[in-house]
Amino acid sequence: MRLRIADIDIPPESMTSVEIPVPGLYAHAPMSMPVRVVTGKERGPILLILACVHGDEINGMEIIRRLLSNPSVRKIRGAIVAVPVVNVYGLQAHSRYMPDRRDLNRSFPGSERGSLTSRMAHIVVRELLSIATHCIDIHTGALHRYNLPQIRATLAEKRNLELARAFGAPVILDSESFEGSVRHAAGKMFNIPCLLYEAGEALRYDELSIRTGVRGLLRVMRHLDMIGKATREKKADFDPLIFKQSSWVRAPISGVMLDSRQPGDIVDRDEILGWIGDPFAEKQAAVINPAAGMVICTTNIPLVNEGEALFHMARFDGAAGPGMHDTLQTYRDIIRISDEFLGPVAGGPE
Repeated sequence: MRLRIADIDIPPESMTSVEIPVPGLYAHAPMSMPVRVVTGKERGPILLILACVHGDEINGMEIIRRLLSNPSVRKIRGAIVAVPVVNVYGLQAHSRYMPDRRDLNRSFPGSERGSLTSRMAHIVVRELLSIATHCIDIHTGALHRYNLPQIRATLAEKRNLELARAFGAPVILDSESFEGSVRHAAGKMFNIPCLLYEAGEALRYDELSIRTGVRGLLRVMRHLDMIGKATREKKADFDPLIFKQSSWVRAPISGVMLDSRQPGDIVDRDEILGWIGDPFAEKQAAVINPAAGMVICTTNIPLVNEGEALFHMARFDGAAGPGMHDTLQTYRDIIRISDEFLGPVAGGPE
């Protein structure tokens, strides 16, 4: 299968590195976006995998490194187009944003003559999204926020639902794409299925999130018949929990929070999620969960202002069933005991 990216022809049955030129720095330093392309002999799906669209969300870099080191991808049908760092500027600055303080994932499809961020989005669309048949965009929680591994997708689109189930994260959130995002551009401009994988925290490697991501990408590739079936993993060990809506629980007062709930906890209506008090212990307020749901994101910093988002809750109707607890425990057991998703030690022999 033959591709062309940044005026470079990529032959079949190869693993090729491409550096897509992007605007340079004002210090006269050139910049480029690194891409690794794996092509098979036969034509097939072209899976685009993006990481670090937000420059401080680094789990995706390690997910892609382990994926490309996995023996399963040495002989594929179709092609993998893997971009470990989209926002190269933000990565260098340990920042979510582009140098002009714009959010790249609010700027698609971009413009060749727009701002720096808009031009960067245009390059991603022109060189990468335009050739893909499927896309997975890897993110983490924002700074000081931890996301339980989860897939977000527009589930009314059947192809998205099938991919989301194949990925095998413990939680799937039915979520419309917002204008300016990679997901929105993929669906509206090119009509290709696109998943958003959210897991972990900015500027932190999280092993559970990374292993889930590697496993999910391999499962998607098997679903698309790009690689052979797994030899060590059972066909189906759990069914992902699908949620149709979510909401944030916010701080009722400013102060210091002691939380009692973690990502993955299932909490009934009117249960206490945590307590907020002032430094003199003169007043305190409970953080009350207004509707039953599962904690899918928490803040990791205890200093909170009134109105600040503290817990992201995936909502469900009625009381939680025992199957939800079983699903999460089974998922954690699978990820922790398998060595298929570890990959080589950085800097060591492969």
